[in-house]
Amino acid sequence: MKYVLVSGGVISGIGKGVIASSTGLLLKTLGLKVTSIKIDPYMNVDAGTMAPTEHGECFVLNDGGEVDLDLGNYERYLNITLTRENNITTGKIYQHVIERERRGDYLGKTVQVVPHITDAIQEWIERVALVPVDETNETPDVCIIELGGTVGDIESAPFIEALRQLRRRAGKSNFMQIHVSLVPVISGEQKTKPTQAAIRDVRSAGLSPDLIACRCQQPLNPATIKKIALFCDVNNEQVVAVHDVNSTYHVPLLLHDQDLVSLLKTTLALDKIQIPAAYVKKGKDLWNEWRTLTLAQDRLYDSVIIALVGKYTDLHDSYLSTVKSLEHAAMHCARKLELVWVEAEALEPAMNTSDPAKFHKAWHNVCTADGIIIPGGFGARGTEGMIAAAKWAREHQIPYLGICLGMQIAVIEYARNVCGMKDAHSVEISAETPDPVIIFMPEGSKTHLGGTMRLGLRPTVFQPGTEWSKIRQLYSEAGQILERHRHRYEVNPDYVDRLTEAGLNFVGKDDLSERMEIVELKGHPYFVGVQFHPEYMSRVLSPSKPYLGLIASASG
Repeated sequence: MKYVLVSGGVISGIGKGVIASSTGLLLKTLGLKVTSIKIDPYMNVDAGTMAPTEHGECFVLNDGGEVDLDLGNYERYLNITLTRENNITTGKIYQHVIERERRGDYLGKTVQVVPHITDAIQEWIERVALVPVDETNETPDVCIIELGGTVGDIESAPFIEALRQLRRRAGKSNFMQIHVSLVPVISGEQKTKPTQAAIRDVRSAGLSPDLIACRCQQPLNPATIKKIALFCDVNNEQVVAVHDVNSTYHVPLLLHDQDLVSLLKTTLALDKIQIPAAYVKKGKDLWNEWRTLTLAQDRLYDSVIIALVGKYTDLHDSYLSTVKSLEHAAMHCARKLELVWVEAEALEPAMNTSDPAKFHKAWHNVCTADGIIIPGGFGARGTEGMIAAAKWAREHQIPYLGICLGMQIAVIEYARNVCGMKDAHSVEISAETPDPVIIFMPEGSKTHLGGTMRLGLRPTVFQPGTEWSKIRQLYSEAGQILERHRHRYEVNPDYVDRLTEAGLNFVGKDDLSERMEIVELKGHPYFVGVQFHPEYMSRVLSPSKPYLGLIASASG
């Protein structure tokens, strides 16, 4: 097994996930099978209980794992299917070791960070790296490991020591480290001192980077590259510039143009791996398709304006997969995406009193958009603004896509304004509502939050007589589809007949016909709500169907 470690210095959020994904993509273009592991040094067992504004969105996998958003990057770039085991956290490792200690597996020894925690980390990596992740169902050739946070943080220390030992065990030609650092520009000069300090930190921890990836605003000057190479004791070709580009999809091209592939081949002795001719051809086709699609972005002139009405708009990473899915769909519709962020609370009448300028600007953004999307979320804040946006889309024939909470919002709006249930609501928001059109799932837990929602890959069955459905046609009229879920609340079955008679069509239900999965308005250009989260399965080269429908309709 070959390992590529991507670590970071100076600051967090520097783009390690995109660089790790891009490196994996370049390896796949050679015909290699690639898997990925993300290490998060926080104590949480998983990302499920963290607020989106705290750590960005929670990404959900087929097996229901609630994981770090970077695993979404890996799946989107590499077209692989990961599991919850591909996300390692401090909480998971300590829980695993403590369970073993309680069973007596350590035979009475004093359990310590070294060797027990570090050994557990290495064992976890080696075990997960061998699990097939693509349609070949074969053992991967290379495992990309991303170490979250910044080298030098206290919480990262056990992982760094474990990776130092793993490098020693794997052997020189089976382990490569890419260290991502920052090269800021101050008074017009590219400063190398932060990178020099970062490399000293990582070397003092026992690791030695084979490649320094420098995040910068503009391409590095030859003098800057030479200086970094000199003071960090690497060759010039081991310093690459990852400067700002039009989109993150250009990063693989940027790395390819700086000959990262040759460095990967040399450092990891990839020429010794026997790659079947069919896989080599597949890799070349993948690269040609990616390059063609990405470069076409630079030649797009027609725009499509989408208003994202949400409650976590202060941190755009809260809706990262939603944004990426819109980008994928726009690329395939040959449109330049103009995403307008609308804070749901700003659409509510109370805002017209407290901040009229903010109120009118928010409504201007909604009214001038080509399409409206309301993504998932929890809690009461901003729901009335979302309901108002859904009403505008329905009445003015504006393409609309509601995801999870967004679907529930569409149902509440229809119940109120078409069915005459003026106080209809979700019990999550109004426990005493006389018309609870959205209810808590019977099997859900109200005492524990972690891993207690309806999670993971679940079937949705299109109902008889729904051949007219646009969303069904987007799925090529498949009778059944599989999408990922993450929710605690659902449409109340007691109200389905009443809503259906009034014209709201539940075109997709679960395999037992008990849960409402897809709602659609007949005769509307595109008014769709889905209980699942299709953004979790969108890929750069294969966009999510509900998102593709929204962008296509909004583009005319």
